[in-house]
Amino acid sequence: MQKVGVLVVSYGARAAAVIDALKRSEEYDVRVYVADKQRNPFNAERAEAHAVIPDLSVDTILKFAERHKDALDFGIVCPEGPIIEGVRDAIEERLKIPMICPKKEFALEGSKARQRLLLAKVAPEANPEFRIFRRSEFKSVAEVKEALWRFLDEIGDDVAVKPDRPAAGKGVGVFGEHFHNREQLFEHFLSIFETSDVVVEKKLEGEESSFQAFCDGRRLEPLPETRDYKRAFDGDFGPNTGGMGSYKDAGDLLPFMEPSDREKELALVEKIFKALQGDGRNEGLIGMPFYVAFMHTADGPKILEINSRPGDPEIQNILPVMRSDFVELCFRMLEGSLQKVECERRATVVTYAAPLTYGGYRTKYTGDSKVDLSGAYKLKEKYGDDIRIYPGAMELRDDGCTYALRSRAVCVVGIADDLRAAREISLDGIRNIDGPLWNRWDVAAEWHVEKSVEKMRRLRAAASTSTSASDAAGSAARRR
Repeated sequence: MQKVGVLVVSYGARAAAVIDALKRSEEYDVRVYVADKQRNPFNAERAEAHAVIPDLSVDTILKFAERHKDALDFGIVCPEGPIIEGVRDAIEERLKIPMICPKKEFALEGSKARQRLLLAKVAPEANPEFRIFRRSEFKSVAEVKEALWRFLDEIGDDVAVKPDRPAAGKGVGVFGEHFHNREQLFEHFLSIFETSDVVVEKKLEGEESSFQAFCDGRRLEPLPETRDYKRAFDGDFGPNTGGMGSYKDAGDLLPFMEPSDREKELALVEKIFKALQGDGRNEGLIGMPFYVAFMHTADGPKILEINSRPGDPEIQNILPVMRSDFVELCFRMLEGSLQKVECERRATVVTYAAPLTYGGYRTKYTGDSKVDLSGAYKLKEKYGDDIRIYPGAMELRDDGCTYALRSRAVCVVGIADDLRAAREISLDGIRNIDGPLWNRWDVAAEWHVEKSVEKMRRLRAAASTSTSASDAAGSAARRR
């Protein structure tokens, strides 16, 4: 087998899933060199070389890559921070190591305002009504408050308030959920405006899906649809998080989606791709430049945000069931010869377990944060490859034990022929983790999935009735 060296820039369980997919290659003998935010036990065990870089600074990642450059064939960047800061540009320019992630110029998640302006130009039908409030435009709090009030008078108070800069999904506030009157809304607005421009946009009613696609600069290859659970607690209550879990159905669509929904998503993402691609192949877009959060509404799919890296937890739904050899797929992205990504027709459910203070589950916890995953790993005797355990914000320490840090600690992926069975495997793994962690219990629950299906059925019916009424009114007017 041909030896291949891969630099992996890592933070979270997403990177563990990527490393797992690389190491499962049947065509290549893969050696991974991991630049990690902490000493992740999964990554450290599998790495040829492992460096802890707490701030994931581009300069330090570059130095690590330089030490191992003769062994590296390419690199993959998983977290958004280094992508936005230009890690690919630096490594390719200095070390000539090809990287799988967008260049700094195409890291769209660096600015939500930029995304909205791009959509207004190339796909306005996917944009909600919005306004950008830039810190440089206002001289006082009173002035920005007056401008915000005028905008709310135009579109109503039912809005989402978002920081322009990335906040790992946790900076967004939604009327009726995170605040309930204008003064509370403004308090949230100001908490963001102190350090960032703010995007205020019309709240959308519908069901959310996550669209992911690999790209070789010449074409996009979409992956099956996934559904993320962003809110902290069961029943979609609590603050937004980085994602408490996600699911993928056995096919390419989610249960509440119709084939036309997928076709509309593809058409919208292709518009964005073509606008950025220019003429011919654009190598700056290699990787996953479009991980898009869609909201399916009565008026069709709208784009909530665009990310320039794989989703976490959504990519953990996909990589374990990919039939395509992941290393070969990476080479094809770099060469510009990407082909269809083959996945097993199986359902997957990802459930995250998080430390007690994450998401406000507890205000304070001063106890031991030691976590033992051995019980979950033992379930491989029962489920084989249908269960995957990916540590995220966990740290292997000198005492040989693993400890949960401040963010999502570990996810368990269950794989089966249907969602119900996949969910049971995922939760079985969660139950067998020993440590001070908590999790949502309703990820991919039958009642939650059916609720989504029913909501979209109601929205489509209302849209159809509205269209029929409008057509009838138009016909009557023409007859007169």
